[in-house]
Amino acid sequence: MTDYLILGGGSAGCVLAARLTEDPAVNVVLVEAGPNLTLDTMAPHVRSRYPGQAYLDPGNIWPNLTAYLGAPLGNTDGRAPRRYEQGRLLGGGSAVNAMVANRGAPGDYDEWGALGAEGWSFANALPYFRKLERDVDFDGPYHGKDGPIPVRRIKPDRMSPFVKAVSETLVANGHPAKADQNGEWADGVYVGAVAVSDKGERVPASVGYLTPEVRARKNLEIITGHLAERVLFDGQRAVGAVIVPDSGGEGRRLTAREVIVSSGAIHSPALLMRSGVGPGDQLAALGIPIVADLRGIGQNLMEHPSTAVSTYLPPQSRLSDLREHHDHAILRFSSNIGDAPEGDMHAAMIARSGWHSVGQRIGTLFIWVNKAYSRGEVRLKAKDVREEPHVDFRMLSDWRDLERLKYGFKVGARTLTDPRMDGKRGPVFPTSYSARVAAIAGPGLWNTLQRGAFAGMLDYSGPLRSALIHNVVTLGISLDNLLSDDKALTEFIGKSVGGVWHASGTCRMGAADDPKAVTDSHGRVRGVEGLRVCDASLMPSIPRANTNVPTLMMAERIADLIKEERRAA
Repeated sequence: MTDYLILGGGSAGCVLAARLTEDPAVNVVLVEAGPNLTLDTMAPHVRSRYPGQAYLDPGNIWPNLTAYLGAPLGNTDGRAPRRYEQGRLLGGGSAVNAMVANRGAPGDYDEWGALGAEGWSFANALPYFRKLERDVDFDGPYHGKDGPIPVRRIKPDRMSPFVKAVSETLVANGHPAKADQNGEWADGVYVGAVAVSDKGERVPASVGYLTPEVRARKNLEIITGHLAERVLFDGQRAVGAVIVPDSGGEGRRLTAREVIVSSGAIHSPALLMRSGVGPGDQLAALGIPIVADLRGIGQNLMEHPSTAVSTYLPPQSRLSDLREHHDHAILRFSSNIGDAPEGDMHAAMIARSGWHSVGQRIGTLFIWVNKAYSRGEVRLKAKDVREEPHVDFRMLSDWRDLERLKYGFKVGARTLTDPRMDGKRGPVFPTSYSARVAAIAGPGLWNTLQRGAFAGMLDYSGPLRSALIHNVVTLGISLDNLLSDDKALTEFIGKSVGGVWHASGTCRMGAADDPKAVTDSHGRVRGVEGLRVCDASLMPSIPRANTNVPTLMMAERIADLIKEERRAA
């Protein structure tokens, strides 16, 4: 019998598999729905430090996963679900994401403890942030030097001229230039930290943690290409799982002393609900026998709501090396709206806004609310493992998120239209990562022809460029109108709000007397035995950060907690 059966080979699952098998007396099986991913088998568009194509490959993501994004002030009229890209290969999100390596504020982790996740604080998280990283630029009490994930910043001679101009403009307007995004928490302009190897390549968790030496351990078995259908129970104790081949065919039963669900904030609650652990009324309606009635499963779904302001880039402002990472610098700033904490807003300075010829001609300030209050849910639609759940983020349903995203949009617009940017950018216009933008970025001859023609028109339209953008890109929406008409801006932000692929919170940690808490602070699922969750779904509140590095930190810490429990048994 296996000691630990890990269902989900994303960032957290890879960390757990590597750390738990450090003890040769412990046997681990890691199951992943997608294909294997090693240093040798990474496709060029995954390996590249320019991440703009990895998440567009349908072979790398859950092809049928969709989500409802916005519900401004609770309004759900006229909504339609859209594709929501989540990694579906060994390494999960770390194999397709933008590789941004930031941690969030110390107060984020102190807040987890205050919300009932006993033992979680920044003081307890920091050693694990240090343990996971090898920071090549900074040393000192905030940084690790020998972890599996390299962290670095782009050098000045490789930084995009557009990003340099935006950074200088922000500093001139009172935002201080700061050196270390992962050091002391403060607002300012920072060169972005990214997880890129010494060779300039992506380092997914399946490469950084599951090294050839780790994979050679006799106490580790990695099974890819299999879906976790359901967790098996003997009474109230988890005893294994049924997994089925992704390609079809008969399932198989795996037994284990402990089952760890690490399938991400969308698929972890879905797996638990298929297994009879979740809101009793929902499970009963689907004919699923109830093992544990936990109404918090699938609730508390969080994201960072986003918007964008973009500009045409004249040739002298464009990124010269198209192999380079696109996210060169960030602005961390505070809205001072409601009771929002310091550094609740984030703007990424994007040197190119797509992998294609049009994207090379557009620079963007990609802005998001870095501490969101809106909450959504994941609901099971069917018992079938191949049926994706209903996902509704309900972003901007909390008024504070709507007002702050409007504020961030104005900051971005003022920055790009600042006279200091004259000669370094063309017309400035509102943008969003819409279904239309995603579709035109896809492969195919017709898309290629359209993009090539429009790129040429952008370059040679001269005084007609603004009208061209207004008619083809923004479909008549004017930046000047949005900035002068609050009603128009509210409508634009509400309809076009996007996410940042930071789904979290749906199996949150909390106190024993909290009816919405799914797990204790060690990730152990309440009401059953032998079942644990470890991934971004554990987060009680969303950190002020891209969520991959915080997820790695959580898995590092929970691996140690599991080891302590085993020693104490």
